[in-house]
Parts: sequence; C-alpha cells; structure tokens
Amino acid sequence: MKKAPCLTAYQATDKELHTTHQRSGYSDYTVFAPDFQGGFSMKQLTSYNRVAGYLNKLFDLLNQRFFENALARPTITIQSTPRAYGHFSMRDDTWVSVTGSSNEINIGAGTLARPIENICATLLHEMVHYYCHVNGIKDTSRGNTYHNKRFKEIAESHGLKVSHHEKYGWTITEPNDELLTFVLENDLSDILITRNEYYGVSVMGTGTHSNTPPLPPKTSSSRKYICPCCGNSVRATKSVHIACLDCKEPMILAS
Repeated sequence: MKKAPCLTAYQATDKELHTTHQRSGYSDYTVFAPDFQGGFSMKQLTSYNRVAGYLNKLFDLLNQRFFENALARPTITIQSTPRAYGHFSMRDDTWVSVTGSSNEINIGAGTLARPIENICATLLHEMVHYYCHVNGIKDTSRGNTYHNKRFKEIAESHGLKVSHHEKYGWTITEPNDELLTFVLENDLSDILITRNEYYGVSVMGTGTHSNTPPLPPKTSSSRKYICPCCGNSVRATKSVHIACLDCKEPMILAS
C-alpha cells in the first residue's frame, strides 16, 4: 500500500534539530492517539495510552495559545522515526474514517523522555509546518529538506527560537520565553516513558532503523516544587526558596 509523504524532523545535535524530506513509508509502531477528555491527570505519564491522550491535549493548548484555534486537530501518532523528533504528513487524507480524513503529526517514540518544554517545541515545530500547509505557504525547498526564511519567520512568531543549519536551513528550533512561560502557566509534566531504541528495531517491510545510541537527556529548563503537606506544586525556571502559604511549609524540589 502506498504511504503518505510527510515532512520529517531529524535530530542531529542536542538541540531541536529538524530537517525534512519526502518519505515513501512509515516504520512500525504507528498508533492513533485517542481523544483526550477533560483536564490533565495528576498521575505520572508512564503509560502509552495516557501519553497519547496527553499529546492531543498539548496540541489543543498550543493551538489555542499560538494559532487562535485555527488548526483542525490532526491525527497525532507515536511512531519510531530513526534519529527524528517527529514529522508532519502533508497528505490531507493520511488518516481516513467514516467521519472524514486528517493529516498526521508524529512524535518520535524513542524521544519522548525529554523535558516537556522540548516536547512542546517539537510539536509546535510540526504545527508550524501544518499551518504553512493549510495556508499555502512554501516553508521548505530542495525536496522538502531545506527550511527557508518563511519557516523561520512563522516559527519565531509562534513560540520558537530558530537557528540556522548549514545543510538544512532554518531548522534548529528551541522553546522561546513565551513557550517556557506557557509550560509554567499550564504546569505541564514531563513524559516518563520512551521506546528503547538503543539496539535498533527489527521490522518487516521497507524503511531503516538507526542503531545510534540515544543522545544524553537535556536538562529541563524548569523545576517543580511541591508542598510536602498539601501537595500543591509550582514550577520555576531557576532554583528558588519558596513556601506554601496555606501550610506555612517550605516547598521541596520534586525528584
């Protein structure tokens, strides 16, 4: 069966390095992320199903904050994308059902256990591609491998810092201050599950898998403090001495 073309974001440094290219097929572990009803759970994000719902909710929050809800929710998947943080599928009927069709945004299964602000930056990077696709903006060239200045401009106005890569253009994206504030305001939690891809994965069909060891995890830009009495929590972007005014107790740094 013919597979949909997509824009793929590859990791090449300890930054959010994204490049894009046309793909002729997907690897295994393609799973539809179900709708997530209600707010975030206080439970730790240690199961696949919970993370799938969490990513859908993150999309909704980012869509509201940075795109004024202009983007229809795509199908969000968690697939193995060798040396990649994620991708956006350009085909509007990548996923089809009796109720309609949708594009796809994927988050790499082997890259989930990063600081949540970096997960948000990856999702936002793919949402910028989605926004450009919907609005007929050509944000890549050279067979969708090079991120041009239009991508840079739109990404910088939608929560991202953008740096230049010699081969792939304006593709290195990181969370800017507005996105970091968004993470703090919504008290977003890190994802505590990832796919172990250190030794590669054996699959049937086309496509390749990287045997490159995973990069060391990046230090989070935020810290979470919890009241040992009532459990109230806050996040900060630096080390602070803070107390819970309800319990008159100093808050402790979450492990």
